[in-house]
Amino acid sequence: MTDLPPDLPRLRTLETWLQLTLDEVRAAIAAAEQREAERQRGIERRPPAPDWLLEVGLNRDSPPVQVHVGGCWNSGKRTRGIDRGEALRALGDGVTACGVCRPDSELGFLDG
Repeated sequence: MTDLPPDLPRLRTLETWLQLTLDEVRAAIAAAEQREAERQRGIERRPPAPDWLLEVGLNRDSPPVQVHVGGCWNSGKRTRGIDRGEALRALGDGVTACGVCRPDSELGFLDG
């Protein structure tokens, strides 16, 4: 058996405190459910990763550095998604193929 106070005023005080605490817990649960729903919507609405990436140089006037398969862990921060045709053109123009993900092999590009 629990150790509850025997008198009505203290029992009412305890009831009020429990109700307030329960309201706070329910509000925290609702906020957590809202955050989770927003996170899930963000995952569902995320655009698909590009099939190919072009890694560009340090400034806008430098030539491209490498071509990568989309999602390559070795691609730098300065990449942009490109389509298959652009990837083939870049490799044909002499842009280096990443040695890790081997986009030239994936594209069936034969050098020379």
